[in-house]
Amino acid sequence: MEIKEYIAANRERFLSEWASLIRIPSVSCEQEHKPDMQRCAERWKQLLLAVGCQHAEVMPAPTNNGNPFVFAEYQATNQKSKIKNTKTPIVLVYAHYDVMPVAPLDLWQSDPWEPSIRDGRLYARGADDDKGQAMIQAKAFEYLVHEGLMNCHVKFIFEGEEEIGSPSLEAFMQEHKDLLQADIILVSDTSMIGKDTPSLTTGLRGLAYWQVEVDGPCRDLHSGHFGGAVKNPINALCEMLAQVVDKNGRITIPGFYDKVLPIPDEERKMIAQIPFSQAKYNAAINVDDVFGEEGYSTLERNSCRPSFDICGIWGGYTGEGSKTVLPSKAFAKVSCRLVANQDHEEISRAFADYMQQLAPKGVRVTVTPMHGGQGYVCPIDIPAYKAAEHGFEVAFGKRPLAARRGGSIPIIAAFEQILGCKTILMGFGLEQNAIHSPNESMDLEVWEKGIIAVTEFYKALVR
Repeated sequence: MEIKEYIAANRERFLSEWASLIRIPSVSCEQEHKPDMQRCAERWKQLLLAVGCQHAEVMPAPTNNGNPFVFAEYQATNQKSKIKNTKTPIVLVYAHYDVMPVAPLDLWQSDPWEPSIRDGRLYARGADDDKGQAMIQAKAFEYLVHEGLMNCHVKFIFEGEEEIGSPSLEAFMQEHKDLLQADIILVSDTSMIGKDTPSLTTGLRGLAYWQVEVDGPCRDLHSGHFGGAVKNPINALCEMLAQVVDKNGRITIPGFYDKVLPIPDEERKMIAQIPFSQAKYNAAINVDDVFGEEGYSTLERNSCRPSFDICGIWGGYTGEGSKTVLPSKAFAKVSCRLVANQDHEEISRAFADYMQQLAPKGVRVTVTPMHGGQGYVCPIDIPAYKAAEHGFEVAFGKRPLAARRGGSIPIIAAFEQILGCKTILMGFGLEQNAIHSPNESMDLEVWEKGIIAVTEFYKALVR
């Protein structure tokens, strides 16, 4: 049976199994959902056995209170497979089963934990990131095993902490290095340029993330009695953070650009070929202009250049009405997206030192690193990349563009460092899928084409 026929014949079951994962609110950053993490891991174990894995288990995290891992494995045999191949490549499929919180709930048009199909899209938290994309991998694998076409040794490793920075994964990989050994790692947790412009992600930015706390007086003070005489921690925090990016969009942390390589001219030419309308971009996010590092285009800024952002800031009184208070504390969560060659630990230390330098008298500053990871670049001339390129071309009818993306999957660089192999990023998300936001969704046509693309990847890998 051809793959399109198989999808059509099993579509309702595919959707039902996908929904069974979505209904489990596996929010890794909220302690109340701790039991749901275990439930979701167990459900993935059941599904991976059902699609044809010969072994699957839920494994404990090596860190205290970490969420469990799901490991599954399938080894092709010449007796089972219709394809004869002297060398059996080992593919390690990585995905994550944890999701972001759903707040603000009132902005959802339907229950985020109950899948809703509207206008060719499935809406729910995790519809794309990453339960929907992980199901693409599972269903392509199912088809190949069912039809006797799988001639690879396939391993699956699914984690439950990606959305909180994968704090347990590196230790897990070190502990189970032999178990996870592979020739190539396959990940579907990235996006394409567009539905009609398929692309393979060839680079990801790294990440450094901190919480900054500014302490002032020993208690909240009356702003009439003390205002103008005591340094306000919120004012101080705003003054400090405002100095981190200059008027030309350059980050002012000392030594920040020391290891940043210029974008090669050839790559800038490739980026310029990506279909892009600045006006449509602005309209889509409802801004009248953009801002970034001087001398670079929007697509270069959000993929090949580093950035600094205040992700949240709070302190003092924020309730209804007014309260004339000079707060004793102020807080902010901030992040940098980093590029290849920048070391997130070096940048983390440099930022912490810089905050101390910028701190005015009258306040005390504490910078707490939260998580981080290295950037990653994939060569486009290796066999696995060529196999992925072929898969996209078959599924979408055109050769995919090679494109760096601005997001971060910090563990991708660790895969290479610990396991010694490259990662192919076969992502099928779209910008309009609104991952991490209310009304996250997945285009069902793209989802099915994703299954076809991954199927063709495996076929091309063993030719």
